[in-house]
Amino acid sequence: MIGSLRGRVLALDDKGLLVEVGGVGYRVQAPSGAMAALEVGSDVFLHVHTHVREDALVLFGFLDHPSLVAFEALIGAHGVGPSLALGVLSVYSAAQLGEIISKGDVAALRAVPGVGAKTAARMLLDLENRLGGLSGADLGPEGGLLGEVRQALEALGYSAEEARKATAGLAVGTSLEEMLRAALRELSAAS
Repeated sequence: MIGSLRGRVLALDDKGLLVEVGGVGYRVQAPSGAMAALEVGSDVFLHVHTHVREDALVLFGFLDHPSLVAFEALIGAHGVGPSLALGVLSVYSAAQLGEIISKGDVAALRAVPGVGAKTAARMLLDLENRLGGLSGADLGPEGGLLGEVRQALEALGYSAEEARKATAGLAVGTSLEEMLRAALRELSAAS
């Protein structure tokens, strides 16, 4: 599966973007906010969700990891497909979605085109279960770095709960390496 792409933007249109990576062009769908931030000819790094169906293989790209996490949580919710998930992330950032979930704001979800009252209530319930431990700050830009530190700790064999506790008090804004070292010090002090 394709997990990320780094390349040059060849084209932007209402269907997504075309990214050239090593001489190969990849068609990627992305939220409208990400599309607006890009220009033809610019370099880009995208976090990618590869969606496989019987009749298609579709790439969905995001400029930050929290948006990818939110997208994957959305498509895991009952009745939410990739198009609707992309629509939600075109209206709200991952951080805003986190705040909506934490506040239980059904009305905010209903503001997304194609989301009615029942769908919004169901989405809120499903997302609360999937992202309940994450706040809007966890899904924001700083949360992206914290998320990467947590993933690195889990890759080293720590449980998700241990990784979450180790990163709970970390100062955000330093580099990934510094944050990982601090989290490892926290874990070694706790044992």
